[in-house]
Amino acid sequence: MAAPLLAAARCGARPFGTAAALCKRAAPLGPMPNEHIDVSNLEALEKYRSFTRYFRLAEKESRRPRWWKTYLQHTSPQPEPKTDISLPRGELLQAKEIKQRKKILRENHQNTEMERAARLRTVLIPLDEVRAEWEKSSGPFHKQRVAEHCGIFRDLFKGATFIPWVTLRVEYSQEDEHLVPVYYGNMVTPSEASGPPAVSYEADKGSLWTLLLTNPDGHLRDTDSEYLHWLVTNIPGNDFKSGKEICHYLPPFPAMGTGYHRFIFLLFKQDCPIDFSEDVRPMPCHSLKMRTFSTFDFYRKHEDAMTPAGLAFFQCQWDSSVTGIFHQLLNMREPVFEFVRPPVYHPPQLKFPRHQPLRYLDRYRSTQEPTYGIY
Repeated sequence: MAAPLLAAARCGARPFGTAAALCKRAAPLGPMPNEHIDVSNLEALEKYRSFTRYFRLAEKESRRPRWWKTYLQHTSPQPEPKTDISLPRGELLQAKEIKQRKKILRENHQNTEMERAARLRTVLIPLDEVRAEWEKSSGPFHKQRVAEHCGIFRDLFKGATFIPWVTLRVEYSQEDEHLVPVYYGNMVTPSEASGPPAVSYEADKGSLWTLLLTNPDGHLRDTDSEYLHWLVTNIPGNDFKSGKEICHYLPPFPAMGTGYHRFIFLLFKQDCPIDFSEDVRPMPCHSLKMRTFSTFDFYRKHEDAMTPAGLAFFQCQWDSSVTGIFHQLLNMREPVFEFVRPPVYHPPQLKFPRHQPLRYLDRYRSTQEPTYGIY
């Protein structure tokens, strides 16, 4: 190795050195931790005297803002703030609400009959009143969290979010006079949702609303597109039947092998009458190409005149009624998706397998070759 180097030096080649280059360390952007502590005089430091006092001070110190990023800030950065497109609503006075709850608790504690029934476990809780109170207080926030968990805002509004202040009630009627409600992610079969549901909500007189039903999981060609199943616009108040149906109801048709699909009802509040002539579909409309839809583009086109206010959705998977929808309504062959399992991986066969199970050689047997005996 030294001979080529010596020859290069004699020929006048550029010499090189093996000394490592030391880079200059930049100055910190702020004070370093424990920089104020005098290490030469540790006896003068304050004694904690107990672990509780030390733990309390350590917790207080950890909450102070720092100029550097902690390990959690590097590994779990804070998500970017999302755009809120909710209906404007006055701020709720939390102190007033807590005062009312304390008053109700005080009255319940003073009620001897209720206390006796609670001890005997015979008290009856009015579930309708509890649900009505939940809808007014914390229900909209819970619905928002469920929709966020199911990815509805991510897939429909590209990350924007809203609080569903208006309670949207959707129920499918059955032949036996049984009602199948739509909540926030419950299971509804395609046969149960074969017809348009009954929709109700609380609205002021003179207000206008828009309702749409979309499926972001069922498009057969484009994963980023949706299928529009229902669109009713310019609904006066809560008189749903007086609205203009510009796209008639199409039953759910989740293809076989595609798992559960989300079918989402969205209720928009309009500020004024809107011209939806560009969104009108022919009657009847059984073309999947014409049913292709984008909630984000639809909202962006009319965002100055309407705001999302209500939300309800259900999950649905294939059943036997979907075959009839493809053959009779859509007039097409039913697509069937199957999961192709990859072949089972086996490591290379050992010539002398030691400490292997009894059926070790069966792993490398041809699939066409039958096994005999206990194998």
